[in-house]
Amino acid sequence: MMSTTNPYLVDVDWLFSRMDDPSLSIVDGSWYLPNMQRDGRKEYDSQHIPGAVFFDIDAVVEPGSNLPHTLASPETFARHAGALGISHEDTIVVYDGMGFFSGPRVWWNFRTMGATKVVLLEGGFPAWLEARLPVESGTAPIYPKLFVSTPNAQDTVSFDTMRTLVDSGEMQILDARPEGRFAGRDPEPRAGVRAGHMPGALSLPFSELSQDGKLLDADALRQKFDEAGVDLFKPVVTTCGSGVTAAALTLALETVGQHNHRLYDGSWAEWGSASDTPIEKS
Repeated sequence: MMSTTNPYLVDVDWLFSRMDDPSLSIVDGSWYLPNMQRDGRKEYDSQHIPGAVFFDIDAVVEPGSNLPHTLASPETFARHAGALGISHEDTIVVYDGMGFFSGPRVWWNFRTMGATKVVLLEGGFPAWLEARLPVESGTAPIYPKLFVSTPNAQDTVSFDTMRTLVDSGEMQILDARPEGRFAGRDPEPRAGVRAGHMPGALSLPFSELSQDGKLLDADALRQKFDEAGVDLFKPVVTTCGSGVTAAALTLALETVGQHNHRLYDGSWAEWGSASDTPIEKS
């Protein structure tokens, strides 16, 4: 069923009962870090939820950007989404191969581009497999649709705006990277990127938001935010290594009813690569 406590989640039974709905689009948004030694596209080709299309977050990007996963322009995004057979009017169900990792980024992409009926499959593909529901291999037939992008520019923060926010301290900055990378003890996975965090930033590793591949409930999430020092009555900018797991923080904020937030799309890949940005270590 659709979650009674979180409007952004559906479970495998809810999805399985609606597989024949022509207004339903199922999206495999699996993506992995290099050190995970997994390939989202190959895994999709091997097995996926019947009818699902593969959304490559490394391909649906702004052309010419030197940063990973840069949010595409409205026109580019609409072209890719439409070619995948996804309409802005569809109910879009996103999942990933870990349960709760890259799926929220794809969820955020569609929402930022104006799709209003976007949900995440609770537990992702592992939950589907655990329920012994059918899978298919190869590429699903695709029938292109019209996707009309109506982007919300307030969803994202640019590099220049981030500089201003860091200098002024007017918004809370919440970092989803593992604590060792946030503190600057562990190296960044991308060459040439300095270690540490933005001055004044707070740490809440995305891995603390879920258990067994499923997002925690609202009460547990509020406790996590409180432990991280986040004031849920004040605006928040989410960030991470490259903009992927920052969206997990965004989903968690939405879940607890905090809607005053933005995502820094360049994230640490951009900030840590610049030679003149201030950095703290702790």
